[in-house]
Amino acid sequence: MSIAEGSVELTGNFLGSSGDRAGFLLLAGMLVSFGFIRMSTRLMRSPKVSWWPGSVKTGGVHIHHLVFGIVLLMLAGFLEFAFQFESPGLEILAVGFGIGVGLTLDEFALWLHLEDVYWAEEGRRSVDAVIAATIIAGAIVLGVAPVGEGDAGSVAGILIAMVEVLVFAALAALKGKYWSALVAMFIPFVGWVAAIRLAKPGSPWARRRYAEGSEKLAKATVRAERSSRRYRRWQELIGGRPTAVGSSDEA
Repeated sequence: MSIAEGSVELTGNFLGSSGDRAGFLLLAGMLVSFGFIRMSTRLMRSPKVSWWPGSVKTGGVHIHHLVFGIVLLMLAGFLEFAFQFESPGLEILAVGFGIGVGLTLDEFALWLHLEDVYWAEEGRRSVDAVIAATIIAGAIVLGVAPVGEGDAGSVAGILIAMVEVLVFAALAALKGKYWSALVAMFIPFVGWVAAIRLAKPGSPWARRRYAEGSEKLAKATVRAERSSRRYRRWQELIGGRPTAVGSSDEA
């Protein structure tokens, strides 16, 4: 088969089933709605953009966009379960469900703390939740097996691959590298790297194996602080900078 023929075949099979398309559109709807609502709340927060619509209020009550997300989730989920639409109805409901997921996860910190911490330090958890959901959903949409394929005809090969992935993911988690542990379930190489590198200070691995005042602990602390600064900049790029204590900003 020529390269051109192979390319045509690959393109023809990409998102070829209604289930694949629905999963892709659900993920796209989630990311677009999250991106839009984050942009919207950041514009509302800026005094330079006075023309942007404010938050929804009725009777003095601030209606969080979480509410609209939950309604969309319930509506799209109920309609699909009740009527089991085929294409294109399935894809349309998937987009609606994805939009609801994005709106709801954007206020994940509100679920967790049961108070409006959208622009507080705790509000960063919402960005973390969306990143985790994107990793898992993206891996499923792309058809990545969470534990590797092993040998096609060998049960033993599959079990060995599963154990290998789980062991390295567990080591990454013990070293305090939870994001690496999650990604390692889909990309084993990430788990291998995380398992080899120094643990984060305060992790179960560091508490048991890095003595107080040791060179390893000092090196791990420097690395963790540098990594934390980079990740915080990434969080702020996506979700905005948290408000200082005492400010009255709201989502």
